Amino acid sequence: MSKKIRIFATVPRNLPPREHVGQLLRLARFSDEAGLAGILLFAGNDTLIEPWPMAQHVLAHTRSCAPLIAVNPAYMHPFTVAKFVTSLALLHSRKLFLNMITGAATSDLQSLGETLSHSDRYARLAEFIEIVRQLLSSTRPLTFRGQFYSTEHLQLRPALPPALMPEFLIAGQSEAAHLIARDTGCLMMQMLPPDLDKGVTSPGVNLGIFARPTRDQAVREATMLFRDDAEKRALLDYSMAQTDSVWKRQLRDAGQSGDIHDNGYWLLPYLTFESDCPYLVGSYDEIGARLRRLAEQNVTTMILDVIADEAELAHIRKALAAGEVI
Repeated sequence: MSKKIRIFATVPRNLPPREHVGQLLRLARFSDEAGLAGILLFAGNDTLIEPWPMAQHVLAHTRSCAPLIAVNPAYMHPFTVAKFVTSLALLHSRKLFLNMITGAATSDLQSLGETLSHSDRYARLAEFIEIVRQLLSSTRPLTFRGQFYSTEHLQLRPALPPALMPEFLIAGQSEAAHLIARDTGCLMMQMLPPDLDKGVTSPGVNLGIFARPTRDQAVREATMLFRDDAEKRALLDYSMAQTDSVWKRQLRDAGQSGDIHDNGYWLLPYLTFESDCPYLVGSYDEIGARLRRLAEQNVTTMILDVIADEAELAHIRKALAAGEVI
């Protein structure tokens, strides 16, 4: 029997306001129908609707879709996060996933008065995770003394049932991110690397899938949909000046040509600022085999790039079925 992988779909960031909620719910229902684990909800200055109220909306209108909620200490206190988790658990008896992040555009961090260095933001993240976990795992008053947070007999009620304890994911490729993931026991995510056989070192990966019945058809249609564009590449360069993200720079440096590799690995959608992750391009069987290989490499969790529509979801489902990973 093939190993299974939990798969989360990504919601679009910049939908027109009138379409935003409907499109997110459509994707959440995709998740239910396709057997995916859930959907990733972004957080940030440019997010149209905060992920927590959107998570409530998703839980109220789906059967099993699990929100994977981006949490950045720059925006919230750990008690607030713990309170939201218990509130949603009480309302829906459903489990959440928390995608713990530290990054944002430099200008956004400056507008928030955020002055911590990259490494200090990760050190703060470790304390944040510890406080949230302790609050959720016990109703005993919590006294915590850290470099960034201090609590005095802080108590959270009601208790969270152990089965509904959220899982914590960490996205990042810096040494600080890896250290925090190891020390906190969070599930480490990484971008799919060009060397698919040796470069996957984390249990979670981010990628996009472009699958068709044959490889030639997939390559032809993918290159028609995602076209190279100097102005879009310039947008990526501009965004690089607004971030200290290690993984963003690694991806840019790995794929300047924009060519599809023999193994199906493709970075042009990322280089042209149309995606936040690499793609796999190929036939259903080829991508299915590659996903099965990732599962054998102990990948347990995937975050997929934005799924455009029902037709594209149907192609992705065929690749997942070929790999027997869900």
